[in-house]
Amino acid sequence: MIPPELLMQGYRLGVFPMAMEDDSIEWFSPDPRAILPLEDFHVPHALRRVLRKRVFETSINSAFPEVIEACAKRKDTWINHEIIESYTRLHELGHAHSVEAWNKGRLAGGLYGVAVGGAFFGESMFHRVTDASKIALVALVEHLRARKFVLLDTQWLTPHLQQFGGIEISRNHYLRLLRRAVELPRKFL
Repeated sequence: MIPPELLMQGYRLGVFPMAMEDDSIEWFSPDPRAILPLEDFHVPHALRRVLRKRVFETSINSAFPEVIEACAKRKDTWINHEIIESYTRLHELGHAHSVEAWNKGRLAGGLYGVAVGGAFFGESMFHRVTDASKIALVALVEHLRARKFVLLDTQWLTPHLQQFGGIEISRNHYLRLLRRAVELPRKFL
């Protein structure tokens, strides 16, 4: 297991771990780095309709183990047993959190990440029902805004995140934002 103190220090310094194919752990600090600016978060029109229909219910930290396990169950994954153990321990210590989307009482999708000061580091998301992970992301952003967080790190930019307003910034710019964000006295819960 990666020691919790090492994981938290890594996030404060702008690095995060990933499991490689041989199960070794490597640390990354992408350049450019992707973020989702909280003030410019965009909810696509079709997703607004889904939100209005209230197809999903959302929760926070109701099913962390199930969320991280579901995130690990994909063909190409960087989440191995050591990562699951390490982040589950961070969750038990109050640093890692999950947002769940439920449909008819069943876990339909979700995401997890780590909170440090006023920064949230999104790690992974999954869905079993179309739009469930997107609904979880909307719930996360609303939660972060309500608690005055200032940075939502998504590591790398994907087309999925671009539709919500995700952007790439240089590592230097990211590290400047990060230094300010992690010093803020914010609580995720």
